[in-house]
Amino acid sequence: MDGDEFWALVESAGADVGSRTDDDGEALAAALVRRLAATSPESILEFEELFDQLQGALYRWDVWAAAYLIGGGCSDDSFMDFRAGVIAQGRGWYERVLASPDGLADHPLVRRAAAEDDDGALFAESVNYVAGEAYEQVTGDDDAFDAAMEARQQVADGVDAAREADMGEDFDFDDDDEMRRRLPRLAALFLDADD
Repeated sequence: MDGDEFWALVESAGADVGSRTDDDGEALAAALVRRLAATSPESILEFEELFDQLQGALYRWDVWAAAYLIGGGCSDDSFMDFRAGVIAQGRGWYERVLASPDGLADHPLVRRAAAEDDDGALFAESVNYVAGEAYEQVTGDDDAFDAAMEARQQVADGVDAAREADMGEDFDFDDDDEMRRRLPRLAALFLDADD
């Protein structure tokens, strides 16, 4: 599976569920599992590798700050769910966030979340687990996915250390002035609306 196939799969699953947004990504995750389970075990593993790479590219302080504003705070686990939610929005939104996380101020779900004081927009925990669920459906073995991924990723030792170095400049998410300087449009939605 290459990048184009990955994004086609994500976007077709998104089209399956339409504008449904009130379930923390569960409908999209179910659609992705169905589509992945219709492929091969190898394709599912390749999907997971691409998913991990895309999540890793979003592992930056500025993206985390955006998640922090949108979610009214954001733990390590929640940041993983947020990155999954960004990927679930499709290639266009993913690339916009990579270029400038502040661009999320234009996303309809984010705008609605700001207006409704909803801290769950774009946090999609279920999307993190679609490859494992699809692999289990295809193989019938609930332990096979982790073993297969571990075998494939033996060469990926040290990825977290390298990722940490590429996070960009760390800054205080609780410093409203700093957040306004770095993410002015999101801050206007989530901080200035509270003032």
